[in-house]
Amino acid sequence: MPLYQIEHIIPLTPEQQDALASALTTLHTRKFTTPSLFVNVQFRDVREQVCYVAGKRQSTNRILANVRSGASRTSEMFNELCGEIVHAWDEVVNGGEKGTGEKQLWAAFVLTSLAAGMEAGFVVPKAGEDVMWLKKNRGEFEKLARGGDGHFGDLGRELEEREDLRSAVA
Repeated sequence: MPLYQIEHIIPLTPEQQDALASALTTLHTRKFTTPSLFVNVQFRDVREQVCYVAGKRQSTNRILANVRSGASRTSEMFNELCGEIVHAWDEVVNGGEKGTGEKQLWAAFVLTSLAAGMEAGFVVPKAGEDVMWLKKNRGEFEKLARGGDGHFGDLGRELEEREDLRSAVA
C-alpha cells in the first residue's frame, strides 16, 4: 500500500538498508494498522542525480513516503511520521546521533497521492478501511498461504501475533 522511497547520497550497507526497511515498515504498520506484507521500501542511490535546494545545486538524502490519505489520517499524524522517519534514519545511519553534512536526512516528505492501486492481486483499500478489507479478504489470504505462498503465510502469522491486528480482525 505505501511506498517509502529512500534516496541517498551516501553508501548504505545491506545491513543499514535492512534496518531502515524494517524500521519504516514497523513505523507504518503500527501507526496505520497495516500488515507488513503491504509496506514497500525502495532504495535509490542518487549521488549522480542533479538536485537543487533554494536554486543551488545540492545533493541530499531524503525519504519520500507515498501513503493513502483519508479522514482518519490527520496532518498531525503525517507530521509525527516525518519526525519518526528522521529518527529512524539517525538511529540506523548515525548511531542515534543527529546527522550532519552528507549523513543528514535533509527531507522527509509524506505524499498522499494514491488514488487507486492493486497489490499482490488485491485492490488496495481506502485509508481507514484496512480492517474491513482484511476481514473481507482473510479467507483468500489463508487459501494462498495453504497453497504455499510464503508472503501470505507470513501475513497469517502476523495477523495472529500482532495484538492490534488480531483484535481488529476478530
